[in-house]
Amino acid sequence: DEITLRDNHMAFQRITMRPRILVNVREIDMNTSFLGASASLPRKLEAAGVKALFVTVDAPQLGRREKDMRNKFTQQGSDVQGDDEDAGEVDRSQGATRAISSYIDPGLCWDDVPWLKSITKMKVLLKGVQCAEDAVMAYKAGLAGCVLSNHGGRQLDTCRSGIEVLPEVMEALREAGATKEEFASSSTAASAGGRTSSAAGIGVGRPVLYSLASYGEKGIIRMVHMLQDELQMVMRLSGTPDVASITEKHVITKN
Repeated sequence: DEITLRDNHMAFQRITMRPRILVNVREIDMNTSFLGASASLPRKLEAAGVKALFVTVDAPQLGRREKDMRNKFTQQGSDVQGDDEDAGEVDRSQGATRAISSYIDPGLCWDDVPWLKSITKMKVLLKGVQCAEDAVMAYKAGLAGCVLSNHGGRQLDTCRSGIEVLPEVMEALREAGATKEEFASSSTAASAGGRTSSAAGIGVGRPVLYSLASYGEKGIIRMVHMLQDELQMVMRLSGTPDVASITEKHVITKN
């Protein structure tokens, strides 16, 4: 029914800004760090090595994605897939997403975490955490962080949005003794509101895909510029000259 999909949007309408005045915001600094690496919104994209492995953990089975099912994409996706449909290995009759569901392992569990950590030197994070208990378990399992996400509202309907899960997760992690230097928690919400709840980072997904698919590299650059301009405006109007000055006191949440 896409209740969660709609609520992902509505969640931001339940969060209002609480700006401060008479703060020197002539210079706005967006620099911060994530997983020990310095980061900021770039004016020019540069090639960089992969720093971490994100494991999607909220899809042991695909949700009922009715729009995708009605789409019924039947084209051969790429040469990598070969003639898998002709061989009967992949059923595309219920949409493109359902077609790749055969690659999902519903048996993935916490017992697999040590193996995941053993096969790479990269930092391992979980994407799709939706409650404080699982975030704390990820921290105690020695993982590098987690991404709070409900898979764009396309998995279990009526779940909370990532930005609404964020406060309880941060409180639980603080009680467990986790620090942002050793465990990074991020929301998939592209808004300054996510940073006010002390998240280490904010993920941007669909804008990147849409920009790349529609306009290629130039679309990505334009998207980054738009995001940078909007964040700079919000930071300046909120009286927050740098990322460190953005706190919980700059927003009011209500539900």
